Amino acid sequence: MSTAPNPIDLQKHLSGVDYPASKQDLIKAARDHNASNEIVQALEAMPDREYDGPNAVSEAVTKR
Repeated sequence: MSTAPNPIDLQKHLSGVDYPASKQDLIKAARDHNASNEIVQALEAMPDREYDGPNAVSEAVTKR
């Protein structure tokens, strides 16, 4: 139905995140950086766990 957000846009909205980061930390960072609803929803759909870096986040978002 919906497509995964652009990985570059995703990481732009997660700049400054200290990894490892929880799903909730990532959602808060995205909201703080005025991410689109698409990006926030993609992060909310990820498994609830710690992510060790940007690649892990991008992988989780694209495997929805």
